[in-house]
Amino acid sequence: MSDWTDQIPQAARDFMAGRRLDEVECIVADIAGVARGKAMPASKFVRQEKFYLPNSIFLQTITGEWADNPSGAFTEPDMVMRPDYTTATAAPWTADWTIQVIHDAMDQQGNPVPIAPRNVLKRIVKLYEEKGWKPVVAPEMEFFLVARNIDPNQPIIPPMGRTGRRAAAKQAYSMSAVDEYGKVIDDIYDFAEAQGFEIDGILQEGGAGQVEINLNHGDPVALADEIFYFKRLIREAALRHDCFATFMAKPIEGEPGSAMHIHHSVTDLATGKNIFSDEKGRETPAFLHFIAGMQKHLPAAVALLAPYVNSYRRYVPDFAAPINLEWGRDNRTTGLRVPISGPESRRIENRLAGMDCNPYLGIAASLACGYLGLLEAENPRAECLGDAYMSEDELPYNLGDALDLMIENEAMRGVIGHEFTAVYESVKRNEYKEFLQVISPWEREHLLLNV
Repeated sequence: MSDWTDQIPQAARDFMAGRRLDEVECIVADIAGVARGKAMPASKFVRQEKFYLPNSIFLQTITGEWADNPSGAFTEPDMVMRPDYTTATAAPWTADWTIQVIHDAMDQQGNPVPIAPRNVLKRIVKLYEEKGWKPVVAPEMEFFLVARNIDPNQPIIPPMGRTGRRAAAKQAYSMSAVDEYGKVIDDIYDFAEAQGFEIDGILQEGGAGQVEINLNHGDPVALADEIFYFKRLIREAALRHDCFATFMAKPIEGEPGSAMHIHHSVTDLATGKNIFSDEKGRETPAFLHFIAGMQKHLPAAVALLAPYVNSYRRYVPDFAAPINLEWGRDNRTTGLRVPISGPESRRIENRLAGMDCNPYLGIAASLACGYLGLLEAENPRAECLGDAYMSEDELPYNLGDALDLMIENEAMRGVIGHEFTAVYESVKRNEYKEFLQVISPWEREHLLLNV
């Protein structure tokens, strides 16, 4: 096993040290960000360089149904799945000694499969590199810990804390609120340490049982891999303590939603310097061009940042969710915020993405907007100095409209990939059609006897 273990991160080697590895989970993220793949004995993993999965895994909806294949016949040809050993990490919650490895999806000629979400993000990063740039991101993850919900007809409620009371809302940044479910947080830390992930901070958000985890800045693909892994480890930590962790954009009525804020900067590959700052520490034209690209193209990216019907329940004015394309310095009411920083760390925070998005696709879409802005070299609107919640509506407020905007934007489709956007639209139209066939409690309550 020395050949492949020499290529894996130190944390994975430490996890395996002195132990007999039982199993390897060979995984890939589907359109929803769900882990698909195969688990196999470690002894078998050692003997093979690849395995196969049908490309239809990228046509599966969140309900398990199959969307129409926009490229024609539904023949389900096999993809070649090759391990990316740099992603090897522990699965510390399992009963046996298990390692997870993310695999790259290739076609049978050795080309990246364009509809695989991880490949979509790699494509965007490569576009930057071809221009001499390196994109850098820092994601923030918000999620809710909730009481176990085994009946979908029942509302989701906050979990029971150590005091015997349900977690309370409006406790942002409260250390006591975090302590209410401290055992879950402890397991999140322990799992993250075993997996080699560095957490920049954990805090209580504004919702009841709502938590935010901040990650350090770094390579977009590596950070998307971490979020992909983090979603699973957080769910596993919650299950150990008789509650659920959910990344739904809006799980609890009357509570704020969960976002995945993405901080962006771009460095020059030759010098390593932030292209958003000049030699004197001032903002550069590139900085403003990046913002302008986000203002212009984010409406076409919303379908990727807000991928479900529930996502649009988060876009409610005055509910800690900026639903505008304004930009401002240290202004949390704007959709595009410029945080306080030194010149070397000058960055732009996209506050529109929901935590329910596939991290590969959310980061890819956000970077695509900035990339187009750098190419188009336009200037943004004037900075918003007041309350941007009062701005005019500029974003789609349902999934159908968001998909229309995505398809209409030729520049965005060209960057994200025409084949991918066709498959994504097919999957999401199918999900939207399924949702429209479900009759809600609101309709039964107000329409049954009144209309």
